[in-house]
Amino acid sequence: MLARLRSWARELKQSTLVVYFAARDVRTPWWVRVLALLVAAYALSPIDLIPDFIPVLGYVDDLLIVPLGVLLVLKLIPPEVRRAAKEQALAVVDKPTSRAMAAVIVATWVAVAGVLGLWVWRLLRN
Repeated sequence: MLARLRSWARELKQSTLVVYFAARDVRTPWWVRVLALLVAAYALSPIDLIPDFIPVLGYVDDLLIVPLGVLLVLKLIPPEVRRAAKEQALAVVDKPTSRAMAAVIVATWVAVAGVLGLWVWRLLRN
């Protein structure tokens, strides 16, 4: 079950990248580009049709609207653009991630938070 969920999430990520690259391609019709932008904006927006704090139903819109929007945009993209965008998406997805760089970024954020916390603590102590 968990393996299937991971596979589905990986496919959705790749499809989202395909939509992103196709939306940037000049061969994609303007109205499909607008639709792709709307789907991406909804996926990234903190405002949902059904707020996430409502149990179960809050996530249903995210689990249905975003994948269905991506699927619709993929169907509307010209085949040659879809192929080129898929190649770009595969190149991006297959790039290795650096755990060392991730550790550096996390350490930087922890250090900044520590310095800010110490500063606030000293301000409140006086």
